[in-house]
Amino acid sequence: MVLPVDLRRCQALGLAGSAVLALGGETAGALPARELLAPTSAHAALGLVGVYFGVVLLIAAWVLLGRVVRGPEPPAPRSLLVVLAVWAAPLLLAPPLFSRDVYSYLAQGAMVEADLDVYAHGPALLGGPLAAEVAPMWQHTATPYGPVFLALASGLAGLTSGQLPAGLIGMRLIALLGVGLMAVALPRLARHSGVDPAAALWLGALNPLVLLHLVAGAHNDAVMLGLLGVGLVAARGRWYVVGVVLVTLAALVKVPAALGLLAIVVMRGRVHAVRTTATTVGAALATTVVTTALTGTGYGWIGALRTPVSPGNWSPTSVLGRVTGDVLHRLGSELAPLALPVWHAAGLLVTAGVVLHIWLRLRPGPLYALGLSLAAVAVLGPAIRPWYALWGLFLIAAAAPEGSVRARVAAASAVLAPAVMPSGAPPDAGQVALAVSGSALALVMLWQAHQAARAPLLERTV
Repeated sequence: MVLPVDLRRCQALGLAGSAVLALGGETAGALPARELLAPTSAHAALGLVGVYFGVVLLIAAWVLLGRVVRGPEPPAPRSLLVVLAVWAAPLLLAPPLFSRDVYSYLAQGAMVEADLDVYAHGPALLGGPLAAEVAPMWQHTATPYGPVFLALASGLAGLTSGQLPAGLIGMRLIALLGVGLMAVALPRLARHSGVDPAAALWLGALNPLVLLHLVAGAHNDAVMLGLLGVGLVAARGRWYVVGVVLVTLAALVKVPAALGLLAIVVMRGRVHAVRTTATTVGAALATTVVTTALTGTGYGWIGALRTPVSPGNWSPTSVLGRVTGDVLHRLGSELAPLALPVWHAAGLLVTAGVVLHIWLRLRPGPLYALGLSLAAVAVLGPAIRPWYALWGLFLIAAAAPEGSVRARVAAASAVLAPAVMPSGAPPDAGQVALAVSGSALALVMLWQAHQAARAPLLERTV
């Protein structure tokens, strides 16, 4: 028997999940160093249980909302945007969750403000309490981010004078602006691709990965995807050059968005293809030159793309590189240190081949092809994080036809959502046990609520 599910119940369940998640993050999140609790402390343990309790409630609310969206009377996109705002609200003032990257962003912004070269030095050169919040593995690492994001981070550093609480709130507001642009672009891109706008918003904006990593984690991928989305919308009509400029600005946050320029050329059709290509390349180069000159950060981000990968990264090429290197080391081979870079290079070559196959052989619609290409870049690249999945997911949500691809992407989102500890640090066995306990408690509660709701229906049918 299928129980009735409506928009209001989903909204309430998701709000409860994000509220409990935010509350648990007060002791188990990626807190400033002076506020960190020992992982074994009672408050940290209770917070970790609460975080995963909330995550499971949020995932359940999202899954149930998917039933409403696919139902006979799907909600209007405006109603779904209200749900997104309600679910995100408790996370706005919560501490950073699932990553400490936001501290790196703030330190890099302060470095630019202090005229320090972020493409040659890591936050350790800045020194002081802000740099101390950056994870040790990134203390001496140059940033791979482009001048657009560094300009935003630098402006925020100037406004907040390096004060941590104000900086964290400001960086989250910047990420929230990116999420807002994503939500504005999704229905328009979906209509262009013949996809239900409500289904696109459900998969691409209300997705738990968006709430956990772009809102709660304040990742700059939100700005990249927001600019990419509105740029693609603009490029469909007479604002074509504006669209090229916006997509280029997205690439000047994080480089993968540059693939959006290819999508623009294909979207414009084969008529005047040479002129379209020349205009696109020219506008992109001009935007890059002008933006770089205005921000004054230089072109060091091109070389900084070789930023080292964290040692325990679980991308396929990194795992294969570590395994191969370990085998060669045991065999006494001097080639062991080359295993990781060779696998990373092989991954880049395979990525290029997959992208060419998508565009030249499969030839889906340009937005769908872009989504598949960005997914390939995320999976086959040298580093992978749960929020990287959003690169491709955003465009797949807007353009993929109804069917197995959308279902698999939704399932992958639900699996990836709880895959990172709220502190952003690698888990130990005790923390995994606490996370499982919180998830199990939420599942028990949901089952009991299901049974309680089912009982009156059974009585009425007897």
